[in-house]
Amino acid sequence: MKLPLLSLLVFTPLAGALLLWLLPQRAARQVAALAMLATLLLATATLLAYDPAGERFQLLERQPWIASLNAHYLLAVDGLSVLFLPATALLFLGSLVACWNVVQDAPRQHYSHLLLLQTATLGIFCALDTLLFFFFWELTLLPLYFLLGRWGATGGAGAAAARYFLIMLAGGIPLLIAIVLLAASQPQLSFDLPALLATPLPAERQLIFFLLCLLGFGVKVPLVPLHTWLPQFALAGPGSLTALLVGLKLGGYGLIRFAIPLAPAAAQDLHWLLAGFGTVTLIYGAVGILGQSNLRVGLAYASICHVGLAVLGLAALSAQGVQGSVSLLLSFSVATGGGFLLLEFLRQRTGSTDINALGGAAKTMPLLASGFLICGLAGVGMPGTSSFPGEFLLILAALERHAGAGMAALFGLSIAAGAFLALYRKAFFGPVTRREVAEAEDLRPREWLVLLALIAMIVGIGVYPGPWIDLLRPAAEAWAAGLGVRD
Repeated sequence: MKLPLLSLLVFTPLAGALLLWLLPQRAARQVAALAMLATLLLATATLLAYDPAGERFQLLERQPWIASLNAHYLLAVDGLSVLFLPATALLFLGSLVACWNVVQDAPRQHYSHLLLLQTATLGIFCALDTLLFFFFWELTLLPLYFLLGRWGATGGAGAAAARYFLIMLAGGIPLLIAIVLLAASQPQLSFDLPALLATPLPAERQLIFFLLCLLGFGVKVPLVPLHTWLPQFALAGPGSLTALLVGLKLGGYGLIRFAIPLAPAAAQDLHWLLAGFGTVTLIYGAVGILGQSNLRVGLAYASICHVGLAVLGLAALSAQGVQGSVSLLLSFSVATGGGFLLLEFLRQRTGSTDINALGGAAKTMPLLASGFLICGLAGVGMPGTSSFPGEFLLILAALERHAGAGMAALFGLSIAAGAFLALYRKAFFGPVTRREVAEAEDLRPREWLVLLALIAMIVGIGVYPGPWIDLLRPAAEAWAAGLGVRD
């Protein structure tokens, strides 16, 4: 009997969440850790089982789900999604380490919400039925709402949680309309992604479908002007949670997986709109960093800037562009996600991530300061780090299709790099002026492990990106070929 590897991967965290309630409360943290370690092993097994030279969609699992709607429980992976699985598992494990000694209030609820969020996130990357994808997409809202609202880092966490929930709920409406429009346009009602790719929408319906998806996914990316929830979330949320939200760019994945390939004619007609959104988002995020005094908010604007580059590269509608976009989105997991984890360690020690309260932090916490610098340099795409291969491919793709936007992107990335270094210098260098900073301890052993894993991935991928890029290439070429566009 064939092992349902993807089902085991997706639902192992959920099984851990259920097990939490059958064991004493004091064991909640250990159960969550075991569930996440098992998930990481299964994600690694999935990656090893995937054959880049094989069929496009692999490890496929299909079972009837809602027979009256012809909806199926359909899971599979391809080169554009398989790398997100171990990245997700690693980032959730790092998030657990970041809140290891912090959660004293209702630990069962906290860890069960965290594990439920992991199941929903993995489901998003594995689902190939559009209705099942939407189910997992909306399922992320509940655990995020409770994790932010109850265990937030500031007094405004409740308001930030309510705002995030309502904005994302509103963003789900155009997605649901697009999914229904897509299914109803088929000769027989269908939510099956491979079948939908083989029978594209009529040209007159592709435009409305593409715009609905751009709005629904754009809220989550986030694209300017749909970004306003992110800085507030980054300031109010614990760094362990913000690392998950910012490090895993589900909105960008949605554009790659559904919006563009299911409406190829509309994407080619509106490539200028996609490029415009990407360029404006990039420039706005870069300039936004300049006005910040809080490292968490500054890092949030940096993520807005670089996801704008990913969208700009997608607008080239080429294999090179999608390779670069997926590479950059994956790098967010270790670079930006890792940066927020380290800022959570910093907040736990000093009570603040504001640069005016952190002068001289590198003197008492050199390991933490060094780790954050490496993550920040990876975030701005420094050669030799994990973000550079993706950014290089994206710049090439942008310059080839939208030369003016590509030049603007280079200018914006330069601003972002300078703004980050200015924030870093003010926060970590100079004299120590606060007792909390002077008495702060450096990283503990389990936090060292998180830092070492981050540095190993950032430097390893940056220095030797070949296997990563080669794994993406066949799926990226198939993606571009489906649009009728080739490099």
